[in-house]
Amino acid sequence: MIAIVDYQAGNIGSIQNMLKKLDAESTITSDPDVVRKASKIILPGVGAFDFGVSKLKSSGITEVLHERKTAGTPVLGICLGAQLMCLDSQEGVLPGLGWVQANVIKFPFHVGERKFPVPHIGWDRVSPAKTSCLFDNMPDDARFYFVHSFYIKCRRESDRLVTNTYGISFDSAFEVENVVGVQFHPEKSHKFGFTLLKNFVDNF
Repeated sequence: MIAIVDYQAGNIGSIQNMLKKLDAESTITSDPDVVRKASKIILPGVGAFDFGVSKLKSSGITEVLHERKTAGTPVLGICLGAQLMCLDSQEGVLPGLGWVQANVIKFPFHVGERKFPVPHIGWDRVSPAKTSCLFDNMPDDARFYFVHSFYIKCRRESDRLVTNTYGISFDSAFEVENVVGVQFHPEKSHKFGFTLLKNFVDNF
């Protein structure tokens, strides 16, 4: 059973719908005991960093996430969920889960003389930084859907999974042991997101 963590910070129905297409059993839950018993965990999320941190803590799920991560349970973070796995964010003052040595930084509005609208919205190709089963059978023209004003910057090269450039270079996914985080939305990325989620379900 895959637990999709519900902490009042995101569109989670579309994630479960895609898992249904994969014939993967899942449940949307805010119950720490259900999360504790899950074979895999998905931490989704949209919105503000401090709001997400606070909601996880008040729901009692933060301690369970640390427990399952330490035990080796595969965990996938999506958008805000991926950012919460980092050390901190310029969007707030609260610390993240600290699972990856990375910081969350606000996009600049200008790079040189060129203006970049923020948030970064739309489809974008990704550049692999290392090999991973999550990208097995992924088409060469893989594109994913992004909506974000803050980006992830890993401190360690070895943690980077794929990168992008939007004015500046940023890490659009990381993989550290049993933890993977993606800044884009696989549940909105059609066949490319379907392939990534299938690999998470079947191989990760």
